[in-house]
Amino acid sequence: MRGPLPEYPWDAMAPFAEQAARHPEGALDLSIGSPVDPAPAIARDALAAAADAHAYPATAGTGALREAIAAWFARRRGVAVEPSAVLPTVGSKELVALLPFLLGIGAGEAVVFPRIAYPSYAMGAALVGADAIASDDPAEWPEHTRLVWINSPSNPDGRVLSVDALRSAVLRARELGAVIVGDECYAEFGWDAPWDAEPIPSILDPRVVGDDHRGVLGAYSLSKQSNLAGYRAAFVAGDPELIARLLTVRKHAGLMQAAPVQAAMVAVLGDDAHVAEQRERYRARRAVLRPALEAAGYRVEGSEAGLYLWVTRGVDAWESVEEFARLGIVVGPGHFYGDHSPEHVRLALTASDAAIEAAAARLLRAAA
Repeated sequence: MRGPLPEYPWDAMAPFAEQAARHPEGALDLSIGSPVDPAPAIARDALAAAADAHAYPATAGTGALREAIAAWFARRRGVAVEPSAVLPTVGSKELVALLPFLLGIGAGEAVVFPRIAYPSYAMGAALVGADAIASDDPAEWPEHTRLVWINSPSNPDGRVLSVDALRSAVLRARELGAVIVGDECYAEFGWDAPWDAEPIPSILDPRVVGDDHRGVLGAYSLSKQSNLAGYRAAFVAGDPELIARLLTVRKHAGLMQAAPVQAAMVAVLGDDAHVAEQRERYRARRAVLRPALEAAGYRVEGSEAGLYLWVTRGVDAWESVEEFARLGIVVGPGHFYGDHSPEHVRLALTASDAAIEAAAARLLRAAA
């Protein structure tokens, strides 16, 4: 680590969480996107059946897991990858934060990520002393770029990149000799047209890269679609040479997915029914919360996919955070997602049905 790291941003929310807790009806936390719905029974059963995990697991994952990931990519993402070109990770956040290190990136090189983005992209650059550059325009990416993060659907603002936009990003990354990674863990949750009726494109989609995955990786997590955040179940796939490099470094670093978790991943990757059920839960919560926010004077922007509503009423985000806190609702300020969203706040759909309904009721009362 080359220098001091910034304070953890969510610590700044403590006063607003305390204010929300003083609400007569209690606090409703819509700030963190942590699933509240049960893990699928098939995952829990598979985990229990594999509990006698006395031997070290393979860093590459079992053959069954690699085949399940490849089959899932083909079925759900329209992407052809060989089982040897996939790799399980211990959740997706460790991959995001550690990938610059795993790729050997350092000082004098740059990591590019979206202007409005999950902060771990910048943290990954900070951990290795690289330049952290927020830019959505491939033409702006500097010559010393060595890693590009694309996030579609985006956290926090729910935007989706088209096939053409993904193709332009890949072409520019290849011009620079940079690795480009699509962080796609919300891809099962498309709400607005056309994503309510057609699959959200992957960076590994043949319409984007043809059959050439050179320099391109796609990252995915089962935390959201399968409620497995506590399992730390994720994976990355794409360029076989890059996967081989990551595998070697991860072997040396001891970054291996627990064997029972690998068994649970196999189970859920082969089952689409529980994902459809979870999608409908989120669709229903969104249908309750969005009109209440609009009635209260908030404008919903982006949010065509993903698990969040990204809203503004044209004032500083901290002012909106305080306004929500007075209603007993905890939300996330746009300041946490970079310098380009100072007037937005993020509300998660991962709260319970009862919490979403209560939040909507409070907003509607305030609007009246």
